[in-house]
Amino acid sequence: MTIPVRLASATFCPLISHNLLSHSSRLSSLPISFTIPLSTMSATDLMKAAHITRTGGPEVLEYSEIPRPGITGTEDVLVKNLAIGVNYIDTYHRSGLYKLALPTVIGREGAGIVESVGEGVKDICPGDHVVYFGAPSYAEYTTANAKYVAKLPEGVDFKSGAASLLQGLTAWTLVSQSYSVQQKDWVLIHAAAGGVGLLLTQLSKRLGANVIGTVSTPEKAKIVKTAGADHVINYSHENVTEEVQRLTNNLGAHVVYDGVGASTWETSLACARRLGSVISFGNASGTVPPFTISRLAEKNLKLMRPSLFNYLTTKEEFQKYTAEILEMVAKGNLKIKIWKVYKLSEAKQAHIDLEERKTSGKLLLEP
Repeated sequence: MTIPVRLASATFCPLISHNLLSHSSRLSSLPISFTIPLSTMSATDLMKAAHITRTGGPEVLEYSEIPRPGITGTEDVLVKNLAIGVNYIDTYHRSGLYKLALPTVIGREGAGIVESVGEGVKDICPGDHVVYFGAPSYAEYTTANAKYVAKLPEGVDFKSGAASLLQGLTAWTLVSQSYSVQQKDWVLIHAAAGGVGLLLTQLSKRLGANVIGTVSTPEKAKIVKTAGADHVINYSHENVTEEVQRLTNNLGAHVVYDGVGASTWETSLACARRLGSVISFGNASGTVPPFTISRLAEKNLKLMRPSLFNYLTTKEEFQKYTAEILEMVAKGNLKIKIWKVYKLSEAKQAHIDLEERKTSGKLLLEP
């Protein structure tokens, strides 16, 4: 029996890709795939992982033994995963919407205990409890770049750390950088009961805004109200645009945060006020269709499509935003709602539940 392994920079790198959260690879060259006999490897050389060899629906996720990664670079940090975050972007990588070199382990965040580090790593040591971002994580072990590894503060366990990192960084940069939420702003958040939506709701309220959240069920409406939303619109039977106009005295929202994409795009444009902003940060229902840019002139709207990676290009940026998010979690100022913890072998089911919108809050995998 043979299993796929990848060669990058003349070093054996088992199924590890250093793609970050962007629409395309930031590698100067893609790894080369080849195979080696599984029978030649000892048990300590192997690990369990959920990986893909082709793109498609949840059925392409394979759970099996693959080569365990190690330290191949001076800035590498090898982490034994104890909690792994599931994010919607993982489904984009799995489906092929966002391209990755194949085969690959998917997932982009996790938390665990450091096993070993490269010789150039000075601030992370074996035994440290850490979270990391950007490295393939649906596995028992992950080799991450030290640039995107942070120590867990006192009071934040592995599950809370993995549940708060990527979605927390997304929400925090959206309200502080993509559009700087101000006191008394009207903020409209689509899919407010989702992982990012609940964090956007809490953070916007902490900044003093009037928050309107959209949901699909009465159960999700209760969750969003508990998170602090001032108003909740159930789009299954209410007209979102009409309700937003009514609540804002026909002015509209200062900012619309739209992680849904195709199905909410026209509503987002309609709900933004004159001189308002539309922040499109996801494609849960499909990509936003092409549109004529002159439409923004109708209300002098600002439109932004941010990428989290571009807010975290430097180590200093990653450490700053991560420290701020984890401090809020540690102090109880940001509540992390974990919907369910799945076994790593259940990654396929986690993707099914996420895409069928059966969840509210964060999904985790546990090796």
